[in-house]
Amino acid sequence: MMKRTALAVATSVVALLSLNGVAHAQSRGGIIDVATIGEPPTLDPMASTADLVGIVTQHIFETLYTFDAKWGATPLLAAALPTISEDGTVYTIPLRTGIKFHDGSTMGAADVVASLERWTRIATRGKQAGEVITGIAATDEATVTITLSKPYAPLVALLSLNNAAAIVIPAANAAQDPLESFVGTGPYKLEDRVPDQYIQLVRFDDYQSLGGEPNGYGGARNQYLDEIRFVPVPDPSTRIGVAMAGQYDYIDQLPVESFAQIESGATDPVVLAPFGWPVFMMNTKEGLNSDIRVRKAIQAALAPEDMMIAAFGSEDFFSIDAAWYPDSFVWHTEAGTDAYKPLGDTETAKALLAEAGYDGSPLRILTSRQYEFHYKMALVAQAYLEAAGFKVQMDVVEWATLTTNRADPALWDIYITHSPFLPEPSLMGLMSDTSPGWWATDAKHQAVEAFNAESDPAKRVALFAEVQKVIYDEVPGYKVGNFNALAAQSPDLEGVTPAPWPYFWNAYVTAE
Repeated sequence: MMKRTALAVATSVVALLSLNGVAHAQSRGGIIDVATIGEPPTLDPMASTADLVGIVTQHIFETLYTFDAKWGATPLLAAALPTISEDGTVYTIPLRTGIKFHDGSTMGAADVVASLERWTRIATRGKQAGEVITGIAATDEATVTITLSKPYAPLVALLSLNNAAAIVIPAANAAQDPLESFVGTGPYKLEDRVPDQYIQLVRFDDYQSLGGEPNGYGGARNQYLDEIRFVPVPDPSTRIGVAMAGQYDYIDQLPVESFAQIESGATDPVVLAPFGWPVFMMNTKEGLNSDIRVRKAIQAALAPEDMMIAAFGSEDFFSIDAAWYPDSFVWHTEAGTDAYKPLGDTETAKALLAEAGYDGSPLRILTSRQYEFHYKMALVAQAYLEAAGFKVQMDVVEWATLTTNRADPALWDIYITHSPFLPEPSLMGLMSDTSPGWWATDAKHQAVEAFNAESDPAKRVALFAEVQKVIYDEVPGYKVGNFNALAAQSPDLEGVTPAPWPYFWNAYVTAE
């Protein structure tokens, strides 16, 4: 079978969500093992923005909308896209009927209302939307109405995303916090979870798929597999070894420098190019980085070119790019990017640090080796920051611990994360005041609120340039560059559409 390396030349993740041709007739049955970067901190997708949580739980839970192959919103549990009032403040959402939950109950409008109310209460993106939501009501058993205080263009995109997700669960479970009953409407249901060993999902026989063909995350969700087992393999070297040996059917998040090894092994490399951006998130709430001058000193000190070389090795797998979106996206803009120095500016950083009256307190960088490129970037950043006069403390923890600790502003000054390029900028974590980092300023609110209130696509593009300028002015996060992602897949596993959050409905096993 041909290696899946042609994806390396794709110009964007959008292209990777196009429909796959298949060479075999789909067959029902089989079990696959998926190696992940670690143990998810929760199976409640409302409670976490971690990609790992979304990857697993998107098979269990579903949202009203999701994204199609071109990153447009498309119905999932909703029967159609919402009808929006002329003033942009009332969204009327028709629901699919006869949808079963895993506990045998039938989804109705009351479940959707309770779920969305929980989402606005506990999810970072739900809280973001909740700032303009004034009411969520069941018009009838198959219709829900969301009322806003003002127009809010990102709402449907926020309702579509699979992390900090607006999942629909039975109303009786919506009061749970933390979630204790993992009952959704998805094509697979939770059978068993043994922490640090596996998460076992089995086919939900009463699942009602949409008709038609698969279309990105939307369209038909066929349940060919009997079981999907997600197995934490936190050590990157171990993930490389099991990929080469063919011990798993799919291996996520491999170091890109292992491409040649994977290509020579028992599984096929899968490259998503460009995948997304790594980012250093700043704790603007308390500690050293509550001082904008310190954040600007960090921005000046860091050398993204050296950081990306250390993290990804070959320029085949990264690019140095200050814009938060690459030029293949409509959101691309160079606004504010003069502050981005590929080789750093140590002298400017020293001057800013002196102006801030830095007292030598440790700058605490929270990172994990489960994403090895995070750790490698942190090591290079440490050298440049120390050259600028910072004392740096590296706090290296398991990814699950990092996602817990980042919620406590007393524990860190910078944490390192990454994201795929998201179809709507308002899905970016730093756009929310409540996302770890807690960036909330008048300048941000003025730029973001203007962007979110505008419905005209062309005008929104221009307004995003103002948002990016404020990001560079106030440094709530530091985008390092663009990078590609590498995974591996068994040649016997078919029907998997390469995607930033891999999913395995429509996947099936073949015998060569």
